[in-house]
Amino acid sequence: MIRDAVDDDWTQIYPIFAAVVEAGETYAFPEGLSADEARPWWMDQSSGRTVVAAEGDLVLGSAKMGPNRPGRGAHIGTASFMIDVRQRGRGIGRALAVHMIEWSRQQGFAGIQFNAVVETNLAAVALWTSLGFAIVGTVPGAFDHASQGRVGLHVMYLEL
Repeated sequence: MIRDAVDDDWTQIYPIFAAVVEAGETYAFPEGLSADEARPWWMDQSSGRTVVAAEGDLVLGSAKMGPNRPGRGAHIGTASFMIDVRQRGRGIGRALAVHMIEWSRQQGFAGIQFNAVVETNLAAVALWTSLGFAIVGTVPGAFDHASQGRVGLHVMYLEL
């Protein structure tokens, strides 16, 4: 089930967030953030929404979505996704992605832009391309991968 995140979900989202960020493979969020410091990076819903994929009371993953830029860039959406490492391979990311695309259409976005898909994150690149996203450019060496050093960041786009 995919539903809007509520305040009480943060206690389950934060360990997912912390594990993904600390792995140093996919997100450039600051490392070592406490739960209170990390919360605004993921739970701020002032211009969009945060959702969770859940089985009963168990949060399996989360996504946040909204406009990519303010003002004259607000007609293009963006999103970020984090799945509990123990739950990967179950289609949770795809379910969240399909939900986000449909929500973005309903909100009237003209397209969806991902600003920073790490090129070595092959599962994410495969998921996005399977859903119609195109790599419109790659910034060489823009991400300092924990084990592979500096790798590129893809900018990916889906026209809605």
